[in-house]
Amino acid sequence: MTRHGNDHQAEGPERKGGAACDVVVAGGGPAGLAAALSFAREGWQVSVVEKVPCSVLEAPSFDGREIALTHHTVHWLKQHGVWDEIPAEAICPLDVARVESGSLGGPPLIFHAPDGGGAASSDAGPEGEPLGFLVANHLIRRALHRVVSRTEGITLLCRTGVTGYQTGRDVMQVRLSDGRAMQARLLVGADGRFSQIRELAGIGAIVHDFGMSILVCRMRHLTPHDNTALQWFDERQTIALLPVAPDGGMGDISSLVLTLPPDDIARLRVAAPDDFNAEITRRTDERLGLLRVMSDRITYPLKAVYAHRFQAPRVALIGDAAVGMHPITAHGFNFGIRGQETLVQELSAGPGDPGDAASLQRFERRHRKATFPLFTATNAIAVAYTRDDGPFPLARRAGLMLANRLAPFKKAVTRMLMDPV
Repeated sequence: MTRHGNDHQAEGPERKGGAACDVVVAGGGPAGLAAALSFAREGWQVSVVEKVPCSVLEAPSFDGREIALTHHTVHWLKQHGVWDEIPAEAICPLDVARVESGSLGGPPLIFHAPDGGGAASSDAGPEGEPLGFLVANHLIRRALHRVVSRTEGITLLCRTGVTGYQTGRDVMQVRLSDGRAMQARLLVGADGRFSQIRELAGIGAIVHDFGMSILVCRMRHLTPHDNTALQWFDERQTIALLPVAPDGGMGDISSLVLTLPPDDIARLRVAAPDDFNAEITRRTDERLGLLRVMSDRITYPLKAVYAHRFQAPRVALIGDAAVGMHPITAHGFNFGIRGQETLVQELSAGPGDPGDAASLQRFERRHRKATFPLFTATNAIAVAYTRDDGPFPLARRAGLMLANRLAPFKKAVTRMLMDPV
């Protein structure tokens, strides 16, 4: 079973120099907990170091984010027993994704789940399956913790963080904020976009500040969402309405993701409910009728991050510490799962040392190849779709029209979402 440590109690087997394990994972978010499960499955002893109390990991609060899961991610969650810990009634299939260019009009870009006769043919993905699945982030985090908590070989150290490390030829010493030192062979940074591990390793990063903020919350509406994700780019705003699993079979709740300048987001976060509802209904052109807020309104700054390197001697970066995506493609969480999976695959195929330099370099090459093209394309799209000067509005409309007519492009996107391998 997983052990829970705290500020005053050392956990794990003792060796000369302090508590020892094979891998220290800094960060108890989804990528960090998933990595712990993958490493433990390969027989390595793992310590997860997390600054928040263990009670927060056990029962994470609603954070407003609905995560679009690809079939590959769902396959990994099923393999590791996590999927069964998510209530079936909280899983919403994504059957259609619809992208529009706001007031400029023009035909929308639509992705359908393949049904043998729809817009996407069966070679884009398995017939009868949705494009993907939407699940609230806090439910995924809770499910991961439940599996981690019953997995042999994993120790959770809460209310502490990594403050430094020293590498040797075969081992490293990892210093914690509570004064302890741990002996390990690999330190994994899974501590978010502004990763302290990345900074300690001397690894720089591309940080793209879009100068915008995001507001997320759940909204109830009159028109059923029909398991369709709506995203459109309008003048000075980007809006998404993501379907939430039906409440009583109605399908009348969606997750709002609104991107605006920071001052507008700050104003809307504290607006009176009736004023908020009226403005969001207007901003969404009443696509789903009158909207009513049903949850807390939570805001985030909009910044994308891409580390210059994903590894250093006995250090690896995963999750947002490696690649922090713009949410427009809903691929950040999926890259986090794929990154830790790739890391453990390469280390398991190596000589048996989880800090093996050649294995870490292979991981970096594979993960960069999997992420960099989409990262750069996403940022370019985000800039083009949030600028309303010059030729950008007409270019957006032309781009959507062209993409909608390119069947190979639509098949490739659908395949990326639905490929379980």
